[in-house]
Amino acid sequence: MNAINIHEAKTHLSRLVEQVERGESVVIARSGRPVARLAPLDAPAPGQKRRLGFLSGQIAVPEDFDLMGEQVVAALFEG
Repeated sequence: MNAINIHEAKTHLSRLVEQVERGESVVIARSGRPVARLAPLDAPAPGQKRRLGFLSGQIAVPEDFDLMGEQVVAALFEG
């Protein structure tokens, strides 16, 4: 894990983001004292497909789903 000062982090942010994209973490320090960490997210990589339909057959959506709560919503907007 690299430790750099805030001024260097501001100056070289693009380079630091590239390091993080490669899986590295960077510690940002103020006056030699660590104050923040720049680390990769646990999000799927760009271009990675989402898992659609993984609950198929396990849940059911009622036919009147779009009408559920219709009376409550109408009552909120009436006089």
